[in-house]
Amino acid sequence: MDDALLSAAHDLAERLKEADSRIVFAESCTAGLIAATMARVPGISAHLCGSAVVYRNETKSAWLNVSADDLANESIGPVSEEVADAMVKGVLQMTPEADVAASITGHLGPDAPADLDGIVVVSVARRDRGSTKIHVNHTMRHHLKTTKPVSTAEQSLREVRQHEAALFVLQSVADSMT
Repeated sequence: MDDALLSAAHDLAERLKEADSRIVFAESCTAGLIAATMARVPGISAHLCGSAVVYRNETKSAWLNVSADDLANESIGPVSEEVADAMVKGVLQMTPEADVAASITGHLGPDAPADLDGIVVVSVARRDRGSTKIHVNHTMRHHLKTTKPVSTAEQSLREVRQHEAALFVLQSVADSMT
């Protein structure tokens, strides 16, 4: 596992502890990597509620109430701010013990449409303590830096991008907590 990724998980865990907050994730293109990385931090069970891995559009709709119309709409689609926002709201609504959530959706390739290749959309939200009111703090469209095939036999471009995307989420959530 990437040292930077694990370091970011430790940083976020510390911020969650300081804020006495609990977090939940909705992961599409990272397929659970964010939660798996957080789970490597000792004592994280006090702050990590879990992660909904919603890789397919039908699962996004069924589990998180993401609009099937938005997912099918060519001008919106699964890699969009609208879908990332719906995912973060949906996972936070489904996890009453969490007060912070983050979602990620994206297209890591191969065979991605040129305009979506290496694009991720991340949304971070908070719930007011003792309330059901959810506030989306910010939603970011981000182009991953890794664009060329990796020259190692151990990792594919997709794996490198998954790690880069997970790192971006962990850092984005930590930054939102300062």
